[in-house]
Amino acid sequence: MADESSALFTDQYELTMLTAALADGTAGRRCSFEVFGRRLPNGRRYGVVAGVARVLDAVADFRFTGTQLDGLLAADIINAPTAEFLADYRFTGDIIGYVEGEPYFPYSPLLTVTGTFAEAVLLETVVLSILNHDSAVAAAAARMVSAAGDRPIIEMGSRRTHEEAAVASARAAYLTGFTATSNLEAGMRWGIPTTGTSAHAFTLLHDTEQAAFESQVAAMGVGTTLLIDTYDIGQGIETAVRVAGPKLGAIRIDSGDLAAVAHQSRAQLDALGAIGTKIVVSGDLDEFAIAALAAAPVDSYGAGTAVVVGSGVPTAGLVYKLVEVDGRPVTKRSENKGSVGGRKLAYRTHRASGTATGELAVQASAGHQPSDSDRLLSVDLMREGQRLFDASLEESRAHHQAAMAVLPWEALKLSKGDPGLDVSVS
Repeated sequence: MADESSALFTDQYELTMLTAALADGTAGRRCSFEVFGRRLPNGRRYGVVAGVARVLDAVADFRFTGTQLDGLLAADIINAPTAEFLADYRFTGDIIGYVEGEPYFPYSPLLTVTGTFAEAVLLETVVLSILNHDSAVAAAAARMVSAAGDRPIIEMGSRRTHEEAAVASARAAYLTGFTATSNLEAGMRWGIPTTGTSAHAFTLLHDTEQAAFESQVAAMGVGTTLLIDTYDIGQGIETAVRVAGPKLGAIRIDSGDLAAVAHQSRAQLDALGAIGTKIVVSGDLDEFAIAALAAAPVDSYGAGTAVVVGSGVPTAGLVYKLVEVDGRPVTKRSENKGSVGGRKLAYRTHRASGTATGELAVQASAGHQPSDSDRLLSVDLMREGQRLFDASLEESRAHHQAAMAVLPWEALKLSKGDPGLDVSVS
């Protein structure tokens, strides 16, 4: 959100609470809000934190312009004292939390925002909107990467979501191990490798499939990827190899029974001497479809819609709850929607072998003494309004890979089941 305000990416009730708190004198009380999920969606065994860097960007840009304040006053959403407060608003508090790429589980304290009530309550909506979207995409993408094994996956879902969501989705997918994106804005903004060749429209534009292939090879060389399922796949492969020769880079298949077609295509390519030509498959792939292709002679995947909608789970279900006021733990006790009071620090416990065994979320004031096998998950992201977390996307990507590698094997299953690790909160 560089060079623009993020202050109106919020809900009106944040401002009405602020107005009342300013009037009754409670706005300056020191508070901590915690982001966590009460459960994982659809029986999944882990979640993945994504969007932390984007949250910190949004916090830095959370400043009200004169035009915004005039509009809020005119709409009678705020009064003059609130407008005066917001004119000078800057977040000067602290944020601790899990770093990007970290797996999480129910009640993991992913992010804790500490400051005055006035400072911290205003950030609820923008923090949740970023973390809920990006973490949902990251969890789905991580499952796809796990299902794909060593085979690369390209993110190509831009046309299936909002234009800004497409950029954020590409970032979250790359964080968890996707190798590239088709989205050029994501490539420019985040340095993600981009890729792409042609769609069926390009083939249909030409009078013959051969003419389309000749045009693409002339423009991009024999190492290009030719989309061969516009008409007849077998004929498409024959034409592709005739045009590009046996050193054709790859073919892409976007329809049909992908496993069966991949086997047939591999045999045909080899018979034509194109033994080095790779097979790329796409077409509504999710983690289960990718897993079903494990035995097929596929070299890489293109995943689109399922990525950007979180493979059927478009939000991570995270909440932002007040857990401490002036150093005193406060607890919400609503049925099925409770919270555990107090600002917490989280640690992941491990066996001597390095395999993770669980998480501890303990009161920050408790003076917990971690063992040598405990890893602190709650790190300083922002202190007194100054950003401390500056890991690059590549560094976060490496962190995700390392953190996933120590989860127990049952945590990585695609089948529905209990969370891969238990979180003990006290």
